[in-house]
Amino acid sequence: MERVLFYIIALIMVIYAIKAVTSRKMLRSVVYLLFVLTGIAGIYFMVDYTFMAAVQLAVYAGGVIVLIIFSVLLVHHIELRLDVSKLSQRMMAGVVSIFGLVVTLYAIHTYDFMPSTAQQPIEVSQIGRGMLSFEDDGFILPFEVISVLLVAVMIGAIVIAKGKKLEQ
Repeated sequence: MERVLFYIIALIMVIYAIKAVTSRKMLRSVVYLLFVLTGIAGIYFMVDYTFMAAVQLAVYAGGVIVLIIFSVLLVHHIELRLDVSKLSQRMMAGVVSIFGLVVTLYAIHTYDFMPSTAQQPIEVSQIGRGMLSFEDDGFILPFEVISVLLVAVMIGAIVIAKGKKLEQ
């Protein structure tokens, strides 16, 4: 049953990812991206990685999508139609995507995955200490990188939403 659920979520994610990059309307692309990011959180929940699923929902599905929508709304281009890219750009993107897929599948098939033997439940306080620690097992650097990512998303969304106004 879990395998069937995984394939359903994966199929939904692939369909909406394709729709997100092929849609010419900015708001629709953002909504499709929201479905993809929520699907990733669903897969995290399936493998019982609840903390990462919560971070996925809060930071990416919540924060990134809200930033993009607000920046599009701020510049009053909610129904912005995106330009159609050139055939050469689409072909190059396809080649790079296929290359990335091949490298990823090769890495997955050649890596010797070992099942985890640790079955200890993790407390929320341990996660909090780990998030704020700068020691070897700390996550303060990735936590700060997420904040830089959110700023970059905001800037990118404003640039996309402004469109041709920046050239003038």
